[in-house]
Amino acid sequence: MPQRVMVADDDRAIRESLARALELEGYEVVGVPDGVESLTLVRRETFDALVLDVMMPGVDGLAVCRVLRGDGDRTPVLMLTARQETADRVAGLDAGADDYLAKPFELDELLARLRALLRRSAFTAEAPEASAERGVLRIASLAVDPSARRAWWGEAELTLSKTEFDLLELLTRNEGIVLDHTTVYERIWGYDFGADSKNLAVYIGYLRRKLTAAGAPALIHTVRGVGYTVRRP
Repeated sequence: MPQRVMVADDDRAIRESLARALELEGYEVVGVPDGVESLTLVRRETFDALVLDVMMPGVDGLAVCRVLRGDGDRTPVLMLTARQETADRVAGLDAGADDYLAKPFELDELLARLRALLRRSAFTAEAPEASAERGVLRIASLAVDPSARRAWWGEAELTLSKTEFDLLELLTRNEGIVLDHTTVYERIWGYDFGADSKNLAVYIGYLRRKLTAAGAPALIHTVRGVGYTVRRP
């Protein structure tokens, strides 16, 4: 069965050209022009991934993503944005998007990022069975349950997005080991976005803030010019 992708963009030319390109790659594509129709369709049908434009009339892409995540829908989301500022990209990730791509973009990069999202999603779907044998990962009062995809600091459960959990699990499994940026990008996103990408730093910031809010001391450490590691306090 071909993987199903929804493309939501109010620009008809972009929407239709993306649909044609994705169909040539073997995807089944459904195009919609706005956020309201996006929500209606996603709640009625099943998709393997969503490509959402940020700037849509009425309900924009950020709102669509927030509503879906609030509903517990974890379908991978690739956000498209014409805005180049870091704050705007961060807003997309804050809304629950798994990745973002600034317009204008190269089609090959969009296809690569979409493949990476779908690989991660497939891995997560298979992970519980394998991870159940490995049990809960623990560092001090941090507990990470790969099977249930839940994490706690002491008695406080952490509310994590799919990407945040994947990143925390990876760091926890490699306690004391410095993971370089390329390794983390390949393991979490399935694609190295290069030295200029801010994705990883943004998600590290999210994890640190959520751990701090739960009462945890500094667990995630930056090794400048190399990457990140988790160490016991």
